[in-house]
Amino acid sequence: MSDALYETDFYAWANQQAALLRTGKLTQADIEHIAEEIESMGKAEKRELVSRLTVLLLHLLKWRHQPERRGKSWSASIRVQRRDLTRHLADNPSLKAKLDESIADAYGDAVIQAGAETDLPEDVFPVVCPWSFEQMMAEDFWPE
Repeated sequence: MSDALYETDFYAWANQQAALLRTGKLTQADIEHIAEEIESMGKAEKRELVSRLTVLLLHLLKWRHQPERRGKSWSASIRVQRRDLTRHLADNPSLKAKLDESIADAYGDAVIQAGAETDLPEDVFPVVCPWSFEQMMAEDFWPE
């Protein structure tokens, strides 16, 4: 029954599993699917990290390469992403070990987006991220 419910009504399945776990009925719980869902949640947290880094890096690249277009919107986006990243890493401190890998992934995406949004060729941007995580997160860092 639990397997069918997992496939047809995830919300009901999740509530059922939570109730089973809370009452200690582990033998009745759908352990395999619960494990899959927990793993999926962890992957989602890493994707969120990469997504936030991508937005931050995109706006830092635009800030650096199009100084004539700097404005409140870019500044606000940079500041908000810094705050969101700080909160996300505070909520998920083990993701700090994945920062180098995540920055590399995010930077590649940011370059593609920056090329499209600025009409500059992608080879104008450095091949690897030119800033450390500490630099890009510093409130007083605005690349020139």
